[in-house]
Amino acid sequence: MKLTDIQNKIPQQLFDILSLSITELRPSQEKAIAAGLLEGKNLLVCTPTASGKTLIAELASVKRILERKGKAVYIVPLKALANEKHRDFTLRYDKILKIALSSGDFDKSDVGLAEADIIITTSEKLDSLMRHAVPWIQQVATIIVDEIHLLNDASRGPTLEILLTMLRQRTKAQIIGLSATIGNPQELAAWLQAELVLDDWRPVKLKKGIFVNGEIKFYD
Repeated sequence: MKLTDIQNKIPQQLFDILSLSITELRPSQEKAIAAGLLEGKNLLVCTPTASGKTLIAELASVKRILERKGKAVYIVPLKALANEKHRDFTLRYDKILKIALSSGDFDKSDVGLAEADIIITTSEKLDSLMRHAVPWIQQVATIIVDEIHLLNDASRGPTLEILLTMLRQRTKAQIIGLSATIGNPQELAAWLQAELVLDDWRPVKLKKGIFVNGEIKFYD
């Protein structure tokens, strides 16, 4: 699928920005669009690393922002990843959107976030923000959960599960879960009331081999 194939389905500003670096969509992106990504459906996207999951999130969130449906929250597990996503989103969208990063002091409500279009944060920080009863939560139209398989993590999982439960109760947002490794994708998709997008395409083919005496012997 070419980017031009969806030109009439996304705002022109979004198309103009993406067309500077993208001409053809990857298999997972095409499957997500076919599953209702641009129509606001919840999706659980389980595809390999570097297969294009972030663009799936961008297509949905930026489209809904430009259509004035509401802001986007991008949830990541680590501060370092939050910083990385903030940098990448700022480089691409800073001319048309307000990008905010919130991953610091849990005791602060970060009142400036009310003006942001995209808020990149950790699950722990967003949990704290919701406990501060920030009013802008009701303005959220898209929720992106990166590394959503961490729901099964003993330390982070409970916070993320409770957070998603509260968000589903307090917003009508489109939820998009992203992961490269989920052991029970069908079950998780059912819990999220989401369409499941599975694909095994990756930009670099994986090879298996054994390292012996300074040499790697690959399997055929």
